[in-house]
Amino acid sequence: MQRHTLSVLVQDVPGVLTRVAGLFARRAFNIESLTVGPSEVEGLSRMTVVVEAQGDALEQVTKQLNKLVNVIKIVELIPEQSSQRDHILVKVRSDASTRASVVQAVELFRANVVDVSTDAVTVEATGSAQKLEALLEVLEPFGIRELVRSGTIAVARGGKSMTDRALTK
Repeated sequence: MQRHTLSVLVQDVPGVLTRVAGLFARRAFNIESLTVGPSEVEGLSRMTVVVEAQGDALEQVTKQLNKLVNVIKIVELIPEQSSQRDHILVKVRSDASTRASVVQAVELFRANVVDVSTDAVTVEATGSAQKLEALLEVLEPFGIRELVRSGTIAVARGGKSMTDRALTK
């Protein structure tokens, strides 16, 4: 099994997320990460779907996705040819005696402290999945109270956008 990142340009209409996710579920794919948001073109949204699959099975799902009415374009983003990032918010136990150590660890990872209370520090970090896992390993000894993690977002390198390619057929 190999990790694949798909960027899917869709019409921004009710139900499209359900149809796309349902297609993956019917084909017995576990979606590792799914993010959806508006694109730079009004009326279009961008989905980033991360799945583990073998090439042939993924090709079949991609062909079926292309048949969905609201799907405009699908591109597989190769890690070396794209920028891919995750985002986390993590609340870490921290009192007066440990706060400096937590902040020092956060600074090493170029993360940000976004909230401080008497017994916790909330940290925001953006980066590769590996970087965020490493940050969590460093923060774990302090005690992680809460963790929220986005899915992967990704964009191809270079000047052309996915919507440029999709809308200039």
